Amino acid sequence: MTVTPSDVSLLETDSPIDLEQEIAAELDLLDLAIPEEVPTADDPGSRAAVRDMDGVGFTLEEFASLLSKYDYNFKPGDVVKGTVFAMEPKGAMIDIGAKTAAFMPMQEVSINRVESISDVLEPGEVREFFILSEENEDGQLTLSIRRIEYQRAWERVRQLQKEDATIYSEVFATNRGGALVRVEGLRGFIPGSHISTRKPKEDLVADFLPLKFLEVDEERNRLVLSHRRALVERKMNRLEVGEVVIGTVRGIKPYGAFIDIGGVSGLLHISEISHEHIETPHTVLNVNDQMKVMIIDLDAERGRISLSTKALEPEPGDMLTDPQKVFDKAEEMAARYKQMLLEQAEENEPMGVTLD
Repeated sequence: MTVTPSDVSLLETDSPIDLEQEIAAELDLLDLAIPEEVPTADDPGSRAAVRDMDGVGFTLEEFASLLSKYDYNFKPGDVVKGTVFAMEPKGAMIDIGAKTAAFMPMQEVSINRVESISDVLEPGEVREFFILSEENEDGQLTLSIRRIEYQRAWERVRQLQKEDATIYSEVFATNRGGALVRVEGLRGFIPGSHISTRKPKEDLVADFLPLKFLEVDEERNRLVLSHRRALVERKMNRLEVGEVVIGTVRGIKPYGAFIDIGGVSGLLHISEISHEHIETPHTVLNVNDQMKVMIIDLDAERGRISLSTKALEPEPGDMLTDPQKVFDKAEEMAARYKQMLLEQAEENEPMGVTLD
């Protein structure tokens, strides 16, 4: 760039005095006054403000203390939500918001037997977990899904018992005492005396049986069921007191005989065999005898069916002298028995009260 003489003359016209005057004029347009409320350096309040600002910083101890206030107080027995973020052959790592990831062992994955942890969990899954134990030396908690399923299974079983429900379950093993099944994942036991089938116990494995609850005790870990009672209840729904049925003698005891009536067992007590006194049922009955009996009581709660041939005797003692006559006249005698029950019910019915 070339500077001409005329340019030099123009620059020389702006003297330093003129520039100072121009800057002063511009500053006059700005409000640079110090507000009265702003304390001066000598003001004690200013020094107090500085001391307050000194407390804004955090030491490592203070920061850790602050974090602990927002950390959950996890304890055994709690149920917490967690996220699966790592799966291993021996278990899974679960993020529950604690300082250290929690661990769930393979044996705590389910109440049922599983081959792999991936059968139950997948990475990223969010679900509830039960805290089994306190933190170990590494600050790690142990979790369980099995315990949650266990608690809920007992709740469900108690509800089923309360409803007197009939369930179906598969026999997975047998022993000298009876058969083993699983109900809601819990191990249940069927005593041999409550298994009503002609099959040998060993052949029941893999069979699905109808069952009723006999005992539900979580504290003692006892779940006892009855196959016989379930069958009796089903049969009872089709039976009625006073009905004549054909049965087969399956067992004889000093106090009476057990009669199979279509898959369920009823008791013919020694006192219900005849109007005449009998020393022992063996004098009148034999195992595998087929005979007609009348139902005189149905106890669904106990799963018992009470039978009688005494009520079918045309004449007292006919069961001892001519049992065939008893069986031939069975339906006729049963009709008389029903009529007698009806008349007794009418006599016991309270009289109606008429209000004028």
